[in-house]
Amino acid sequence: MCVLLFCALRVHADVVETSNGAREVGKITGIEKGVIKLETEYAGKIEVKQSLVTRITTDRPVAVRLADGSKVVGVVSSPAADKIRVTGPDKTVDASVSNLAAWWAAGEEDPDVVAKRRKWSYEAGVDINGRSGTESQLGTAYHYRAKLVGPDDTFQYYTAYTRQESEDQVSANQFKAGVDYADNFSQDESWYVRDEGGFDRVNFITLYDIAAGGYGYDFINQKDQQMLTGRIGLSYRYDQYGADKGPALSSAGADFGLEYMVKIKKSQLSDKISFDPAFSDLGNFVINHEFAFDVPLTKSLWKLSSGVSNTYYSKPVSDVSKMETLFFTRLVLTWGAQPN
Repeated sequence: MCVLLFCALRVHADVVETSNGAREVGKITGIEKGVIKLETEYAGKIEVKQSLVTRITTDRPVAVRLADGSKVVGVVSSPAADKIRVTGPDKTVDASVSNLAAWWAAGEEDPDVVAKRRKWSYEAGVDINGRSGTESQLGTAYHYRAKLVGPDDTFQYYTAYTRQESEDQVSANQFKAGVDYADNFSQDESWYVRDEGGFDRVNFITLYDIAAGGYGYDFINQKDQQMLTGRIGLSYRYDQYGADKGPALSSAGADFGLEYMVKIKKSQLSDKISFDPAFSDLGNFVINHEFAFDVPLTKSLWKLSSGVSNTYYSKPVSDVSKMETLFFTRLVLTWGAQPN
């Protein structure tokens, strides 16, 4: 009875043997770029070079994909050194260890198929700050972003609103909403289109819109760890001003942008800037800049985002200041598929 109970409770295990005599016991979680990933009870997650592996055995069915693209589900044994045999309910396949291209749990999807699927991620943030006493001040802001990321393209929608009052005077009243789509037609090159509209009532802009499209290049492209992307293209800019503030601006123009992102352990730093001059008057341009540093507060959902946002109008309406700067510290909720 003890033997039967032990067999019933025994944890399924995979065994990986190498050419130098090592024998690792655990659970193979995947094979990627010539590395076999293994979870063990005694050493946690370890990686073994596939070129050193001579035998692999399992005591449960798994799914494997071979170098020729064929897939088979079954129990893996090793009839000889550098050989594996996958025995399934319908067929048995023999192959060399080096021909293993992928490995996943039976009943799950091929990881390559999952990796190529577009995934949505979302974030929403809000901050409220105020002060009373010698000076009264109240500021509120929110933002929301939805991002759809695929292996070769990225689509995102965003919106934000900011309002600040100081001594009963409105010092900021801005709203914006936009979309941005980029498609990588090569490893480092892409084309993009974007559109952003909204209002800035403190600067007497009742409606603005900037639509642009062009060419992008990744100077640094290290997946989700570090990115530096430059953009150059054409734009159309429309600014409608308040009553008695002059005629609306409607002009084609240029579009330049630079965006940088780097992961610092679990935190993230991002810095982006755009420059949009109008062809009808090259001295009339807008510069938008935003710097943010995000620190996670929990493993997956909450983070704290702090930074500064700058908007520079080269020819502001009336006697409004050219530079508008907003500092923010907001609590952000994130959900959906997140980068590793």
